Amino acid sequence: MKMANAYNLYQQNSVAVESPAKLIEMLYEGILRFCGQATRAIDTDDIENKIYYINRITDIFTELLSILDYEKGGEVALYLTGLYTHQIKLLTQANVENSTEKISTVVNVTKGLLEAWKEIHSHELA
Repeated sequence: MKMANAYNLYQQNSVAVESPAKLIEMLYEGILRFCGQATRAIDTDDIENKIYYINRITDIFTELLSILDYEKGGEVALYLTGLYTHQIKLLTQANVENSTEKISTVVNVTKGLLEAWKEIHSHELA
């Protein structure tokens, strides 16, 4: 089951996941938290943690890509594939260039995704 992989990826959070919708919300929140930590690492020239947190963010986007359902999701799934892939590209560039601006772009996109996700799934997340 694909959601099991996503759960394992985010298991350090010891929060019981009630639904797949809640899990996706947690993954987006994890991206935001790790982006903050990656930005702090760049600001303090902490290369080891910068790489660690950017890799964690990339892992979450990779997992989000792997659980997309193209049959049910159709054009939305295709759109998200491009969006997630672009975020991974930005993270790679942020890592090489020590760019907090590129991480900020990822944060802004993820905030939009999280907001939309919460709105669409508000009945499942309550």
